Amino acid sequence: MYVYADNAATTALSKTALEAMMPCFQEEYANPSSLHTPGQRAAEKLAQAREIFARHLHADPREITFTSGGSEADTQALRSAAALGARQGKRHIISTRFEHHAVLHTLAALEKEGFAVTLLDIPPDGVVTATAVREALRPDTCLVSVMFANNEIGTIQPIEQIGRVCREAGVLFHTDAVQAAGHLPIDVEEMQIDLLSLSAHKFHGPKGVGVLYARRGIPLVNVIYGGAQERGQRPGTENLPGICGAAAAFDEACANMEAERAYLTPLRDRLIAGLTAIPHTALNGDPVRRLPGNVSVCFEGIEGESLLLLLDDRGIAASSGSACTSGSLDPSHVLLALGRPHEVAHGSLRLTLSGDNTPEQIEHILRAVPEVVAYLRGMSPVWDELERGQRPHLI
Repeated sequence: MYVYADNAATTALSKTALEAMMPCFQEEYANPSSLHTPGQRAAEKLAQAREIFARHLHADPREITFTSGGSEADTQALRSAAALGARQGKRHIISTRFEHHAVLHTLAALEKEGFAVTLLDIPPDGVVTATAVREALRPDTCLVSVMFANNEIGTIQPIEQIGRVCREAGVLFHTDAVQAAGHLPIDVEEMQIDLLSLSAHKFHGPKGVGVLYARRGIPLVNVIYGGAQERGQRPGTENLPGICGAAAAFDEACANMEAERAYLTPLRDRLIAGLTAIPHTALNGDPVRRLPGNVSVCFEGIEGESLLLLLDDRGIAASSGSACTSGSLDPSHVLLALGRPHEVAHGSLRLTLSGDNTPEQIEHILRAVPEVVAYLRGMSPVWDELERGQRPHLI
């Protein structure tokens, strides 16, 4: 048995998405910008995909721009809001310490260009409050960016409340919804979201396709230069096969959302109960206000890299944090923002489930993880010092 439990990193392409993509490779392969009949057939498929995303987000199709992924969509959203703010004499941006690096690194670049950035601290439960956002607002604030659901610890943020605070203050609100889209209901009007980013490969669509929602009236700043595709807002010939696959996957994910949540939540809670029964183990983030398939824990006295390698030997694919930083030896910035000490953050494990996972697979994980943790602790001089009382336990 091999268990894939790293769905926050990427998901398997669904059959529905693949079937939607195939005609675009060999039949409807024309450039959607072409005026001839094949090109116009391709343009119609592009329009249909745009309508699917708009319908499920409760947006207008004209507010949907296709990108290469969530990182590009994040970058364009932040730079567009910053440029608009600068024209209005506002150069202050609010975000959080546990955002995806696509947001944090873009904000760092904007700081070098003269913008002031406030990063909100993260409470122990991993949920940023609307009150914290309100208290950080300044007269020169032009943008608030808070992720919909965290990519590592899975905590779901009070997006509607934050959106209301921003709208009342006349400040643009962006949310990175890469982990939430297709898994949680999103209504950009009701939640008063001005800019939103998502990525297809997180809900069984293809890699290399993202969506940027921008409320009408918000001018987008190009981060790529070229032709007039996507109404001149994202140059480059559209990836029609990928976009059609993404739309089909999103349509299917939204239709199955409630059934997926009902199926995954008990599996998630079974994992949480079993893993936190291991001595000196802590759950990261709120136990309930989290994505239905996300489990993130820290084990004291071990290294996450060794844990992942031994779990892989036992047929379990997992993560110790974000896939985007899996090659780094530094502890997760998300866990540090949550208040975990460095030595505890190094021993993290993230298990993220999909509808393909079974109860039998969950039990396999719950047999393997305690054995591996005990093995690693048994050979760790740090754990020996902890058990002898030569240093205090932190969990």
